[in-house]
Amino acid sequence: MEIKDKSFKELETLSQEIRDRIIDVVSRKGGHFSSTLGAVELTLGMHYVFNAYSDPFIFDVSHQCYPHKLLTGRWEEFETIRQFGGLSGFTKPKESPADYFVAGHSSTSISLAVGAAKAIALKKEDRVPVVMIGDGSMTAGMVYEALNELGDIKLPVVIILNDNEMSIAKPIGAISKYLSKLLAGKYYQGFKTKVDKFIKKNMPEGTTYIAKRMEEALKLITPGILFEEMGIDYIGPIDGHDIAEIIDTLQIAKAMGKPVIVHARTVKGKGYKIAEGQHEHWHGVGPFNIEDGIFEKKIVPKSATAVFSDALLDLACKYENIVGVTAAMPSGTGINKLIERFPDRFWDVAIAEQHAITSMAAMAKEGFKPYITIYSTFLQRGFDQIIHDVCLMNLPVIFAMDRAGTVGNDGETHQGAFDISYLRFIPNMILFAPRDNKTLELGLEFAYTLTSPCAIRYPRGFFKELSFESTQFQLGKAELLKEGSSNKLFIGYGAGVSRAIETELLHQEDISILDLRFVKPIDEDCLIELSKRYTQWYIFSDSQKQAGVASTILEVLNENKIHNIEVISFEYEDSFIQHGDTKQVEESLGLLPHQLILKIK
Repeated sequence: MEIKDKSFKELETLSQEIRDRIIDVVSRKGGHFSSTLGAVELTLGMHYVFNAYSDPFIFDVSHQCYPHKLLTGRWEEFETIRQFGGLSGFTKPKESPADYFVAGHSSTSISLAVGAAKAIALKKEDRVPVVMIGDGSMTAGMVYEALNELGDIKLPVVIILNDNEMSIAKPIGAISKYLSKLLAGKYYQGFKTKVDKFIKKNMPEGTTYIAKRMEEALKLITPGILFEEMGIDYIGPIDGHDIAEIIDTLQIAKAMGKPVIVHARTVKGKGYKIAEGQHEHWHGVGPFNIEDGIFEKKIVPKSATAVFSDALLDLACKYENIVGVTAAMPSGTGINKLIERFPDRFWDVAIAEQHAITSMAAMAKEGFKPYITIYSTFLQRGFDQIIHDVCLMNLPVIFAMDRAGTVGNDGETHQGAFDISYLRFIPNMILFAPRDNKTLELGLEFAYTLTSPCAIRYPRGFFKELSFESTQFQLGKAELLKEGSSNKLFIGYGAGVSRAIETELLHQEDISILDLRFVKPIDEDCLIELSKRYTQWYIFSDSQKQAGVASTILEVLNENKIHNIEVISFEYEDSFIQHGDTKQVEESLGLLPHQLILKIK
């Protein structure tokens, strides 16, 4: 959509049309909501001043990219947002050349912009990377690593800091506001450049020092001191909903030809009064009624997250040395209850997975029992810390991995497919998984007794109810749930146990079912014994096939020179899993019980 010839009034009308489209579709289909509504005018400003098809447009996390999608030829297709086979909820270059990079995890944007700026400079092209990053993403260390280099190399990059929750540094009253506006003005920027040149050419050293000190004194009472000290020019704060001010400021920033941060204040949920200023509750939503903001009510069983939250709270009341941490996902992981009850023992450290892990390693060394509650996909961000700071010291840190397996609409960047594969080869790590709510409760208490690091995985949503009696965990011990008369053995791990049971019910043969329970240490004695009775083994686990559960079992069979067993894995194949309704995604992977039974037959 071409907008460069539109008046400010026309752009304001367009911003309302974009909001109406987002509200209409998300109210019916669900999706990211408050952040993307708050970024409408900033996105229009980006498209007005820059060219999305040549200048790299880089959205951090990219959950706020819906206006960008609507402006780049996806207005009608927007109806399919986050649906199976439809548009992704994040930027995705396969969808449009206007989407520069895949995103979904936080705080990668400025590093991408630095790399793009270097490439543009080497190719001698007239392009400028443009970043939109939320203030929440500024809590991750990777942002400051990128800013540190950018301030040194001074290549042109425009960073829009979308401040919708907090200020990076709190401004001081009316004087600060006036000075910030002054700093944003084109007259000041032009004056500053001319004065700098004049001073360098004509003024003695002492006068230069005084002029510099005066400029620094002005900046000390503005929010930009942090960035200016890193060598990056700062403009703002500006009104992130004032089209004219946004465009004027971005034009100035573009013309400066160096790294610039434009600090824009916005309101989350802007344009939908019920969501305005509400943060986590309206961040990502399911279908809701536009008139009153009431969400569609679905009667669903208690989620695994809720079971975890209640069970850990009970344990924390029982054992005073239990502590815990999450990385910007308190309600998503259920640890919010514990933060409220024990604010001196449970923390949200913001988007800082590496810090979360290492800080808990120190607490473990001091005799505490840390539960690190984190999504499987986000634990990847702290991989080196797991090895270097936890496992190398053999510290009893517990990794509670929520959202293991397919997660549905968030898609490739959020699927919890890889945790078994990337944790299994680390020395001292114990890996186990519950099959239902009760064994999740038992598993959390079992984890407390361990003297080594461990990781426990459980799915998004809820476990299926199983009729088998729940027994206590024993380190490295599997549990044979059902002994059948055929030569087939179904081996389930975690939520895969219920899938094995459902598949067995569809089969005409009487099939044995094993709950593996532990991938590491694996129950070698049990597997060796079962190899004497069953020759066809089928593996059920919501995880990647490479270095996964079946691989572990095959290693055991090979080491024990057992070669008469046929092992068939129903784990994920070697590809990223697309977004969509979980059942549709699993059907596309051929993993529903009625599909699996056909493969077995």
